[in-house]
Amino acid sequence: MSAQTHPTDFVPPAAPVLSVAPVVLPAPGRPVDLRVRVSAPVTGTGLPVILLSHGQGYSNHLSSLNGYAPLATYWAAHGFVVIQPTHLSSRTLALDPGTPGAPLFWRSRAEDMTRVLDGLDLLEKAVPQLSGRLDRSRVAVAGHSMGGHTASLLLGARLTDPDDGTEVDLTEPRIGAGVLLAAPGRGGDALSESAAENMPFFLSTDFSRMTTPALVVAGDRDDSAHLTVSGPEWHADPYSLSPGPKSLLTLFGAEHGLGGVAGYDVAETTDEDPGRVAAVQRLTWAYLRSTLYPGDPAWQAARDALDSGPDPQGRVESKQAPRPRP
Repeated sequence: MSAQTHPTDFVPPAAPVLSVAPVVLPAPGRPVDLRVRVSAPVTGTGLPVILLSHGQGYSNHLSSLNGYAPLATYWAAHGFVVIQPTHLSSRTLALDPGTPGAPLFWRSRAEDMTRVLDGLDLLEKAVPQLSGRLDRSRVAVAGHSMGGHTASLLLGARLTDPDDGTEVDLTEPRIGAGVLLAAPGRGGDALSESAAENMPFFLSTDFSRMTTPALVVAGDRDDSAHLTVSGPEWHADPYSLSPGPKSLLTLFGAEHGLGGVAGYDVAETTDEDPGRVAAVQRLTWAYLRSTLYPGDPAWQAARDALDSGPDPQGRVESKQAPRPRP
């Protein structure tokens, strides 16, 4: 196959990656200080930033700064600084179940990301190899499963706090793009009885003001019956129910693990597929690259490559921002 037609030519060569953990950011008022992993290419300057929010699976360590190596390493090897916090919901912290916000700490999760952005000076001091190398004007957020919910709040989604009835707006204006991986969909009658009872913050989820550009990634076999009665389509709600600009990547045959994005050879992945993970790696990287750098051709090239293969891993659809009324 010629260089002009190779389906991954839009991806630059991978660079060696530096990964440092734990980097501890002081967090007054939080039950424990915020621990993060920082991954970056060993060379380069003006590096954009991805905040990566872990999910809430069955494993002890995937839901922490130690998870999601397939994504974090790939993105870092291709020019991003990836910052992964350990949220309070992580089993690695073993917090008292009576801790306010337990067990999922939905609000604290989003606040962790704002705390990271506020602490970038401290982070650069803690990791001298990164000093002066970050482009703080180009920041994205990505999250899988419960981490996708965290990302959606930072991108502009709203909910009503079930404890006091107030509308919650945790939009982070410094974030310019997002990737929602197997993220939760709408609330109300779409929720399972168990989810409505045990996760009432899901009930009022509202994507209508999630205006920040985002790529929603959903598996067409991701039933998530413990959370929803709507089937796999539920995970496309952050695309369907939000204004543009948005894109939706539907992965064929994918379940909640999206082929294994949370880690290599992990027991909780029910649809292990290295090819699927590779597609997620390439397409998410390309989307963020082109969104943070308008005019960059990577996203269109990635879409073309997806469509041109004999056995595509999925399909992409997109919608633009609504036109302002005259």
